[in-house]
Amino acid sequence: MANTGNTEKVQLHVPDLAELCQVLQSGLNKNFSDVKVSVADCPDLTQEPFGFPVKGLCGQPRITDVGGVPYLIPVAQPDKLIPLVLTEAEGRPAVNSSYFSSINPVDEKCLLEKYSDRFSDCDFGLLANLYACEGKPGQVIEVKASIRTGEESLVSSMRKTMEEHYGEKSVALGGTFVLQKGKAKIHIMPREFSACPLNTNEDVNNWLKHFEVSAPLIFQTVMVSKDPGLDLRVEHTHGFSHHGEGGHYYTDTTPDTVEYLGYFMPAEFVYRIDRPTETHNIGRD
Repeated sequence: MANTGNTEKVQLHVPDLAELCQVLQSGLNKNFSDVKVSVADCPDLTQEPFGFPVKGLCGQPRITDVGGVPYLIPVAQPDKLIPLVLTEAEGRPAVNSSYFSSINPVDEKCLLEKYSDRFSDCDFGLLANLYACEGKPGQVIEVKASIRTGEESLVSSMRKTMEEHYGEKSVALGGTFVLQKGKAKIHIMPREFSACPLNTNEDVNNWLKHFEVSAPLIFQTVMVSKDPGLDLRVEHTHGFSHHGEGGHYYTDTTPDTVEYLGYFMPAEFVYRIDRPTETHNIGRD
């Protein structure tokens, strides 16, 4: 483990892609009726439905865990604003293609907006779980899964499968997946931080606003099979759509009809930035 100021760096175990496909295939078969996990060329992610600013998930893959839930719970520390790493290079300006969801004050429903339509910076607050790479095309892990028969979400099923297989080794995946058919449960934080301390998971759930949203939905996720001692959030997934819905993903709500298609890449390193000195496990679902 390397430690520089408030940044810690740990090398992760990187399995062979073919091996990891076999591991995930076996685990997902326990949670979904139809599963196919294979090594495939990453599709052009600048195209629909993704619309990302880069073509692929390859090239020096990394994950970064910034801040953490303890900066929000029990009492928010809104001064914890941390700049996003800029993608500018060789005179090319940064490109921010982010979305953000909030509660529409008019009807209390989900309001999804492009970040660049409202703001010109690349900032975020409190916490972030990020996958970073050079954005190059290349071979990745393709996951197709449909008809959920178990209790786990796609992300939790993948993460727990890796945890069971790799044991003490830490394997991390970052990537994107599309909910092609079905609906999903999400949450959005209220516009104002809670005036009362959030001391339990029940307090947190009562404060958050929960919605059921419809496919197609495009999610970005980071998952780690085992925390290598960095107080990581071991899985975190956000998503957006092109029809005005998005937020923090829990799972699908239509197991009999759900269809997923995803692309993932194992990260070589994890960077832990601004780790909270006082921690807890509340509000990490």
